[in-house]
Amino acid sequence: MGSISAAPGTTVLFSNLRRDSLYNRRHENLSVVSSSLPSLMPKQRWLYVPDTRLKREILKLDFITRAADSTSSSTSVASGDRTLIPDDEFTLAKISFGVIGLGLGVSLLSYGFGAYFNILPGSEWSAIMLTYGFPLAIIGMALKYAELKPVPCLSYSDAVKLRESCATPILTQVRNDVTRYRYGDEQHLEEALKRIFQYGLGGGIPRRSAPILQLIREEVLTDGRYCLVLVFEAKALTLSDFEKRQGKFTSFFGPDITAEVGKGESENLYEVRLISNLSTNSLSSTS
Repeated sequence: MGSISAAPGTTVLFSNLRRDSLYNRRHENLSVVSSSLPSLMPKQRWLYVPDTRLKREILKLDFITRAADSTSSSTSVASGDRTLIPDDEFTLAKISFGVIGLGLGVSLLSYGFGAYFNILPGSEWSAIMLTYGFPLAIIGMALKYAELKPVPCLSYSDAVKLRESCATPILTQVRNDVTRYRYGDEQHLEEALKRIFQYGLGGGIPRRSAPILQLIREEVLTDGRYCLVLVFEAKALTLSDFEKRQGKFTSFFGPDITAEVGKGESENLYEVRLISNLSTNSLSSTS
């Protein structure tokens, strides 16, 4: 019987070896683990993220990235200053009142119960905290349930420079409405889409097939005109459904607007370009 020699302080581990074939298989399934030296690999802590939530975040980031890349490759977009301007302007409309109400209500209820049972100080204020905490929590939950989150907005620096001078009041209102929290609406631009696609009427579409606004984009065309792009997701519609309603988009979001319809990057994405016919020259001449 043979033997294997190892360095002092070294442990030799065998797995699935037989004594009869030790010499024939001495190079297989053999691992040497040093017991005298500490492990050089740092300990890692892993954070569990639900698979569905991680997929949604990855798809959202990928969607915004592809939307930004599609504008840079478009032939109708001016190749000027393509720097993205973050929409970091603070307004009350960008705050979720559902989160605020629910947070305040739950905090008051928690502290009120703790003070009532003498777990926390301030027992004389427990009745007031419970009285106001309960309705605040109910209102916060109701607002959170009816909440419609804002859509992402990609704004390029050359378009931001033309926004004040070339964007019509309706385009400005559309951009402000879809980039803030709304309550009670099923989707953004609900009234506009209802009139354009005529839900449930003759020649219209079923309400369940309505397009959903996913993203807006501000850009400048090659002829220097300001353009607001609405990116919709419509799994049950085709490009022809948007093209035959191109005139309705123009009339609804007018005046001084020309609407153009096109296909998005993905299979179920469609773009509606609301092009402003105003220019700095026309504004200066009218003034």
